Formats: sequence, structure tokens, C-alpha cells
Amino acid sequence: MSQNMLLYFMGGICGLFAAIVIAYLLISKKMQTKETRYVRQLVEGTKKTSFSMEVFYQKFYIRCVRIPFLKRYALKLRRRLEIINLEDEYLTRKQVAQILFKAILVIIPLTIIVIRMTISNYLLMCSLLLFELFFIESLVGGMVDGIDNKLLKQQIDFFAEIRHAYHEYNMVEEAIYEVAQDDEKEVSRQAEKIYEILISDDPETELEKYYDIAPNSFLKEFAGVSYLTKEFGDRKDKDGSSLYLKNLNNITQEMQIEILKRDKLDYVFQSLSMISALPILFLDAVKGWAVGQFAFTSQFYNGTLGFLVQVALIILTYVCYVLTRKLKDNGSTNIAINTENPWQAKLYKKEPIKKFVNCFIPKEGTKQYRKIVQLLKDSASKLKMEWLYINRLTAALAGGAISLIILIVAHQMAINYQFTEPTSDYNLLGSLSESQKRTAMETTEMDNYFLKKYQYDYNITQEKLSEEIAESDQYGDSTPEQLEKIDERIWNKLQIIQSEYIKWFEILISLVVMIIAYYGPVWLLMFQKMMRQMDMENEVMQFQTIILMLMKIERVNVEMILEWLERYSNIFKEPISRCVNNYESGPWEALEELKNEITFQQLIRIVESLQAAVEQIPIREAFDELDTERAYYQEKRKESNERMISKKSMIGRAIGFAPMVSLFVVYLIIPLCLIGMTSMMDAFDTMSNMT
Repeated sequence: MSQNMLLYFMGGICGLFAAIVIAYLLISKKMQTKETRYVRQLVEGTKKTSFSMEVFYQKFYIRCVRIPFLKRYALKLRRRLEIINLEDEYLTRKQVAQILFKAILVIIPLTIIVIRMTISNYLLMCSLLLFELFFIESLVGGMVDGIDNKLLKQQIDFFAEIRHAYHEYNMVEEAIYEVAQDDEKEVSRQAEKIYEILISDDPETELEKYYDIAPNSFLKEFAGVSYLTKEFGDRKDKDGSSLYLKNLNNITQEMQIEILKRDKLDYVFQSLSMISALPILFLDAVKGWAVGQFAFTSQFYNGTLGFLVQVALIILTYVCYVLTRKLKDNGSTNIAINTENPWQAKLYKKEPIKKFVNCFIPKEGTKQYRKIVQLLKDSASKLKMEWLYINRLTAALAGGAISLIILIVAHQMAINYQFTEPTSDYNLLGSLSESQKRTAMETTEMDNYFLKKYQYDYNITQEKLSEEIAESDQYGDSTPEQLEKIDERIWNKLQIIQSEYIKWFEILISLVVMIIAYYGPVWLLMFQKMMRQMDMENEVMQFQTIILMLMKIERVNVEMILEWLERYSNIFKEPISRCVNNYESGPWEALEELKNEITFQQLIRIVESLQAAVEQIPIREAFDELDTERAYYQEKRKESNERMISKKSMIGRAIGFAPMVSLFVVYLIIPLCLIGMTSMMDAFDTMSNMT
């Protein structure tokens, strides 16, 4: 390289370095401006230098909704929580992630422990994993119910603050806005939504939308009363007090009664669900104790009958657990069923399946069709007729297939028992010693030679088997008396092995199981209907509270009262909806039709008062007794809740303890008594023959 070229190269490097230094100085000067320092402070304030659980829960939620099984469960939880957290996406995701994360933290270690401890006993493994699912479901349900109950309790303080704010501002919307500023409480989000409705251009339409997403009926009542007060103004009651504040007090009293009812239900049922599932844990323990203490029970517990009793106990435990959970329903927000496109709808869209299902659905207009439709309405089920019959057919096919598999496994277990059980003549209390067990296993191994050889030879005779046993290396040196016992023992074992196959009556049992499974979903709807009927009196008393709030507001008419009753009804929703639809064609006739459809006497009295208010007397006079006897109705409602809780408690205890009683009576006491008596009779016969 020439000297000039080297000088040019060094000059270029120096120039580039100088440009970099100048640029650095200019940028540094610019970074010291007031605006830049402010932006840098904002950025640094949002940075997390340590691990953040808030960020973790958001990321965990995103991953959960990408995993198929977790996605389905996460969306179920989401549908329930997003009603409570009204339009707060961040909090909804956080709570769903928190619940799922806690459940996973519990379920993974439990699953590993269960699998490691029961790797050699598949039935026990399945039983314990089923119990684990029960436990996790109870845990998750309890956490979600806790969030819902927390919101309800916050409403008590919220309404108290509304009273003070209303005294200060004397305007409904301003009082709600003032109290809604507390962002830490879940009820504040509901208050903000109600405030937005009241100041909107079309509050009536927005209010109807809110009724569909409100987490409980008390917030619906509060929103409706607030709207009516804003539209028609507040007025003074007979004693000079504000009618709006008096209505708030009525709603508060209703909430207090509901909170007490939920607390009592939670107390009564806090352990019943787990008690109903506990027998699954003790199946193997009871079996091990019985076999260890009474050796003669081994053939029962390790045989076909013992296995079938175990399966029956597991099914009974599952059914009782489901019924107990249904019975405990305390009126909180339920996990919504996907009514848009569930798996039943996807199956029904397939033409072959649709034709098959339609063969079982009763024709429209028939008595059976009307009966099923009415049952779906009475049980408040979200299922359609087609979905119900897909559930029934799926349950029937699954029940039949599972019962056949269980019978096949039971026969195989009985065969394996003959090949693996130590062969001894001990038929007494206690168990075999180690030396006795080794000798018994050696006898079993020698017997197995002949059993395996003639297992599938159904033409073998006892004489031919006896000849081969006498000439064999295993028993060739035995005495004639010993050979006779050996022949009889091996022949009996061979007869048992060859008789272990699916028989005609077992096919019949599978068909019976299919029929029971087919009617199972209908019976579950009937159970739900029975539980709803227990709440009839409670719902009618809520109607009385609604009428008490509306009857003193000016411009309120019978049609508006019916619309409010329809909005808050559950059990009587269908007949009241029909009455509202037919009201324009004739108020008196529509109410008369409603009265003929219902049979509950307290609701009939309300309908008769509404009929009187249509033409004869004002609404306030028609329901004057509700105001004068308010204290009586409050006490009556409390007493009604006590009776309902007492009845549910009695039914719940009977259902919850049924699996435990069955475990000890059917699986332990009865087998011990029957097998013990049989063994004693055999022992006495042997002693008599010896003498």
C-alpha cells in the first residue's frame, strides 16, 4: 500500500470517529430536555425489575386457552366470572388463571402420588383419580362461589353508602357515581355500569341489556328502581321518608336474608360432597383388612362378585356426589352452558346421526313431547329437545358398552384368580404364614400345568383328567386319598375357568344398564325440578317485595308489574311470560289464564290482586296488606328458608352418607357374614366326615 493511500485511510478513520463523537454529544444534549426526562421516568415506572404474579397470571391464561382440555374448563369459568367482573377483561383473566393455577398445583402432585402408589391396581388407580376430580371440582366451585358471595356482601355496604350519598346530592345518578369511585371493590364496576345506563340517551334499552348480564337479581332490582326514580322522581311515603331509600332498604333486607340462607347452606353442605366421595378412598383398605383378617373372604374380594360390587360402589358414589352438588345449589351464579354450538349440536348436524336421533324424539303435539318440553321448562334446563335425546342415547350406548367391558374384565379377573391364588385347605380366621404361602404357591403352580393344558378343552372328562394327574410327574407319587382330593380340586378350578364367559343373562344385565342410563338424564331433570319446587315459596315472597317497591311509584300499572315479575322469575317464568304476551288482547283474561295455569296458592292471591287492580281499585290499595304486614312476611320468609334448608339437609345427609353406609354394609359386613357362615358349615361337614 502506498504512503498516500495510508494517509487517506487514517484520515477517514479520524473523521468517522469525530463524527461519532459529535453525534453522541448532540444526542446526549437532546436527551436532557424536560420532555425526554419525563418520558424516561414514565417508562422506568412501568418496568418490572422483579417477578410479577400479575403478568404471570395473564400469560398463564393465554396458555390455558390454547390447551384443548384446559381451554374448555377455562371458558366455563370465564362465562361465570365475566358476569361478576362486568367488562373487566383484565380481572376476569386474572381470576380464571388464579383458580386454574391453584387447581393444577393441587392436581399434579396428587396425580403423581396416586399413580406411583397404585401402579399395580388399575381399579384403585381409577377410583382415586375419580376422587381427585371430585375434590378439584369442589375446590374450584368453592372458590367461584366465594367470589359471587363476596360481591353480594359488598352490596350491603354499597347500598348503605348510596343512602348517605343520596342524602347529600338528592339525585340518584350523582349518588351512584360518587359511590362507584372505589375501584377496589367488584360492586363498583356494577355501579359504574348502572350510572352509564342512567345518563345514556336511551336508558330503557340499555337497562334491558343490563338485565341479561347482571350477576344477581338484587342488582337488577336496584338498577330498575333507580331508573324509575330518575324518570318519575322520588316521593315521600306515609311516614315522610324517601320512597327510593325505603326501596333500597327493602332490597337490603332481601340480600341479608339471602346471605344468611347461603351461609347456612354452605355450613350444612360444606363436607357432604366430600363425604359422599370418601368411600372410593377406602375400597382397597376395606378389602385388604378383610382378606388379611379373614382368609376365607379372599375368593369373594378377588373374584367376579367382589369386582362387580366395587364397580357398583364407584357408580353409586359418583351419582350421590352429583346429586349432592345439585342439592347444595345456593342460588349463586351457575356456570353457563354453551348454548350456541355445544357438542350435541355438532353431532346433530351430521345427517346419519340426525336421522337416528329423530327416531327416538317423540312427535310434536303428542303427550310425551309435551311432557318432555314441560320437564325441560320446570327444571330450568338450557337443553333443547334434540340435545336431551343425544345425551340420553350417548348415555345408553356408553352404559351398555362399559357394562360389557366390566363383565369381561370381571370374568378375566376370576380366571386370573384361579391361576394366581395360593392353594390351601385353610379356611379359618387369619392369614397364611410365609412358609404356608410358599407351599400353597407351589401347589398352585403344579395345578396350573393342568389348567393351562385343558383350559380350552371343553370335552375333557374328570376321569381322563384324573388319569393324567395320577401319571404326571407333579402328583405321580401321591397316595390314593391325596389323589382324590387333588383331582377334585383341579377339576373344580377347571370348571370355574371354563365357565367364565359372557352368558345370556349378563347380556340382559347390560341391556338393563342401557335402559337405566337412557332414562338417567330425564331422572336428573326430575331431581332438578323437585329442588326448584322447594324454592317456590321463596320466589313468591320475592315477588311480594318487588310489588311492594313498585306499587307506590306513580305511573306504575299492572302490565309493568307483570314485566318486572317476569324479569325476576325463575320457577314461574313460563306462565308469567305467556300472561305478558297475551296482556294486550285482554288484561283480565290473560290474568285469569295465568291463575288457571298455576297451583301455588300464594301466587294465586297475587294474581287475584292484580285482577282487582286492572279495573276496580288502584294498585296501592290492591296490595295494601303487603305494606301493613311487611314484618310478618319477612319473618315468614325466614321461616320458609329454615324449612327449605332443613329439608335439603335431610335429603343431603341421606344421599351423602349412602355410599359410606353401602361400603361397610354391602362390601364388608354382608360378605363377612355370608362367607363366614358358609365356611363354618363346610368346616363342620369336614369334621363330621372325619368322625
